[in-house]
Amino acid sequence: MGKRKIFNDPVYGFIPIPGEFIMELIDHPMVQRLRRINQLGLTDMVYPGALHTRFHHAVGAMHLMGRALDVLRSKGIDISEKEKTAAQAAILLHDVGHGPFSHALEYTLLLGIQHESLSFLIMKQLNSDFNGELSLSMKMFQNTYERKFFHQLIASQLDIDRLDYLKRDSFFTGVSEGSIGLERIVSMLHVVNDEIVVEEKGIYSIENFLNARRLMYWQVYLHKTSVAAEKMLINLISRARDLTESGDKLQGSPALQCFLEKRHTLEDFQENKKVLHAYGSLDDFDIWGAIKEWQHSGDQILRMLCQMLLGRKLFRIKLSNEPLTREEIRELRHRLADEMGLLRAEARYMLSHGELSNKGYMETGQKINILTKKGEVVDIAEAADLPNIKAISKIVKKYYLCSPKNVSL
Repeated sequence: MGKRKIFNDPVYGFIPIPGEFIMELIDHPMVQRLRRINQLGLTDMVYPGALHTRFHHAVGAMHLMGRALDVLRSKGIDISEKEKTAAQAAILLHDVGHGPFSHALEYTLLLGIQHESLSFLIMKQLNSDFNGELSLSMKMFQNTYERKFFHQLIASQLDIDRLDYLKRDSFFTGVSEGSIGLERIVSMLHVVNDEIVVEEKGIYSIENFLNARRLMYWQVYLHKTSVAAEKMLINLISRARDLTESGDKLQGSPALQCFLEKRHTLEDFQENKKVLHAYGSLDDFDIWGAIKEWQHSGDQILRMLCQMLLGRKLFRIKLSNEPLTREEIRELRHRLADEMGLLRAEARYMLSHGELSNKGYMETGQKINILTKKGEVVDIAEAADLPNIKAISKIVKKYYLCSPKNVSL
């Protein structure tokens, strides 16, 4: 790379791009597409500043990975330049499989495919494009590399992904409760027995990190207005897809048409490169452009949902501690259909219900380990003076019901 490339990031300041290969990855259309996908979906309808993108997050995580590896090197952990570049490339691409509006349409446009699977398929395609230079990154991503701590930095309960998005989402939403001691946490990282640990001096920063994550879920990620907007969008796309499958011709980009006409399986992505390339060009703009066209649709339900979302006339949402029974849902649909003049089979597009859950720390699986001053490695939940972690570990569930505000439910 002739001239050194630098990004000016509002969270970290100047981010130097570590080499030509990383810069070529960043310039790839599949990665540039992340500029057109909001990190927090429709959350800007609640927090107007939440307009940062998956691209912001990807580049920030790449930078933070480099800083974390430099800290580990300073503590005597042998990390080669090849490993460092591979880890930075892996975290740069960890979200490349996200679809429009991030998680919102993951199960609407696709057939039960998680974005991690698509990220890996895209990484495979990029690895082919770059003559195998991503092979080590893919091993780290899949946890098949012999040095397991690299995967922990990519995907665990204390990974670079979470550290960046909490710091970034807190910054752009203005929700100060999500603020974490990022510098302190990174500086306290170490490796023992091929596992990431946190030195005991950083234990309170980790407690704050877990608590901030729990609060960010209720205040941002699971904010009831954000949930209502997301469920409207899901119902809107479901209606458009059902109309298309029944023979209606809706306007939309070729990429969007590809996924309205058929809900593709993982095998479709693996066997048909056209499907993967269509997905690799699909972004928020395709959806918004279609919604602006569909607001004039001849279909009453699609037209109504589009106009409501564009005008921020969002569903009303009610939260409760108990789920609705099937009979209650059936009765609500019938009442909604009667009041809105819809067929009972169509009322489901104007109603949404389900479960929200929040757990700050999982005591099972990959844990957050603390390296004590005596050289012992213990799970943070077992730390004697941190009873708050036990409370954070409990799953909190809420049940939601969304419907138009002008309907009495």
